[in-house]
Amino acid sequence: MHVKKGDKVQVISGKDKGKQGVILAAFPKKNRVIVEGVNIVKKHAKPSQANPQGGIIEKEAPIHVSKVMPLDPKTGEPTRIGYKVVDGKKVRYAKKSGEILDK
Repeated sequence: MHVKKGDKVQVISGKDKGKQGVILAAFPKKNRVIVEGVNIVKKHAKPSQANPQGGIIEKEAPIHVSKVMPLDPKTGEPTRIGYKVVDGKKVRYAKKSGEILDK
């Protein structure tokens, strides 16, 4: 996957196109990610120990990883990702600015 948990991304297609957020969780086997504030769904919850009131809860649902693009740390606009080896480690870098994304 070209994105990881904690990356700042922008949604490039679908109902939330243009929204930006941080990746909260990544599911590589399913090729999906959960982005903060994106793809909000309403879930009907029964009263439980954790949620004694129950009712309708709004939460983020996973979206396909191909619908998100990482943001360039320098310019803040969406960029494609490249890979190169630095000091014997494979790192991701932003194609637009050449800035390394992995610390």
